[in-house]
Amino acid sequence: MRPEIRKIVTYDEEVLIEGFKETQQPWRMFAVAAVVKNPWAGRFVEDLKPEIQAYGPVLGEMMTNRMITLAGGGDAIEAYGKAAVVGLNGEVEHASGLIHTLRFGNFYREAVGAKSYLAFTNTRGTANAPIMVPLMDKNDAGRRSHYLTIQFSIPDAPRDDEIVVVLGAATGGRPHHRIGDRYQDLKDLGHDLDNPAAV
Repeated sequence: MRPEIRKIVTYDEEVLIEGFKETQQPWRMFAVAAVVKNPWAGRFVEDLKPEIQAYGPVLGEMMTNRMITLAGGGDAIEAYGKAAVVGLNGEVEHASGLIHTLRFGNFYREAVGAKSYLAFTNTRGTANAPIMVPLMDKNDAGRRSHYLTIQFSIPDAPRDDEIVVVLGAATGGRPHHRIGDRYQDLKDLGHDLDNPAAV
């Protein structure tokens, strides 16, 4: 049992001027999207595990290899994330199933040497739906400079019986970030890192 992949789409953005000011170095955000036939489309399936376990490693390894090639190496990636968009004959649970498994995400984590969890979205949409890939620092979840979002779309995907599975990355944070990190907020409020709302 292997995923039926109709197409693979690459998105690559290089920013040279941000906020009317040149960047010190080009700021790249990029993504790889696999358009996959939804094995559960059009019906309710109680047990999603067989397909998740079969598809996860195949997609995770293939897409990670492409991301590392785009980056020029895992060390070049500072922020990372994932997303999935399911077509109208599927459930958001189907999108979640393909990206929320360590059999998928661990390939990427290991390749970039990450400690943070992968930021994510899982949504439903038609062809050309916005694909939003949230990113965060691969090692420091409180580093706000790396809170980013890649946005793009694929004109013919997802079809009703497809899922678009995406990995995203950035080579750095926002070029002129100046809002600080969450640690200063916690210090100012007198709150603990593990309980930021003090509840």
